[in-house]
Amino acid sequence: MTSPDTETSAEQAPAKTNWLIRLLPVAIVIAGLIAAYMAGLHKYLSLETLEAQRASLKEFVSAHLIEAVLAFVLIYALATLFMLPGALWITIAGGFLFGLVGGSAATVFGATLGASLLFFAARTSIGEPLRQRAGPFLRKLEAGFRENALSYMFFLRFLPMVPFPVANIAPALLGAKARDFILSTFFGIMPGVIAYTWVGAGLGGVFDRGEDLNLGGFFWQVAPPLAALAVVSLIPAVLKRFRKTPTVTPESNG
Repeated sequence: MTSPDTETSAEQAPAKTNWLIRLLPVAIVIAGLIAAYMAGLHKYLSLETLEAQRASLKEFVSAHLIEAVLAFVLIYALATLFMLPGALWITIAGGFLFGLVGGSAATVFGATLGASLLFFAARTSIGEPLRQRAGPFLRKLEAGFRENALSYMFFLRFLPMVPFPVANIAPALLGAKARDFILSTFFGIMPGVIAYTWVGAGLGGVFDRGEDLNLGGFFWQVAPPLAALAVVSLIPAVLKRFRKTPTVTPESNG
């Protein structure tokens, strides 16, 4: 006859195993981030590296365009998935190597792919268990987010001050649909991508003239219009909330 303690242990073992399996995606992301830092890969994502390697990079793109584009998309996706700093320099490199149109397209596809993988990793590992144990406040927050998910996610994409990993993970924790996430990512990052790819497209002239690239000044040029887009993206959510506000009439008070 099986004792109650034995049955309890048998039930706990599969639960513990399921929990470890769920944590596997986010564990892979964290392990990849640590490995990249230990290997010093983030140090290569810089303007200095691009300037030093520009001749060889241009030569490779000229000889192997398709392979170069695929490699760029893969590098951008992995950098986004493992949350490596320096994605801005990859965006600028895309403009330098492939021009405004080609660089923008490759960056949008690579960033969307990497962001989607990070979204699925966070939703599988953290999001579902968090929602199962959510209190009233988090459930209310999640319900509001789901009701206006596209508006909120476009807001996160357009607002320049929101770090890219935050905009990828937060929707996963709040129960966003994958379709809405991918759609808002693909189109929401376009304005910023085009702006910085444009910088990269003119970078060859900057190198040739020996000038310094003033990204700080450029950021404050693009930040106001991006912030304006962020505000505009919230208008549907605000209007929906006002329409739901009950109107108080004298009859209801009486």
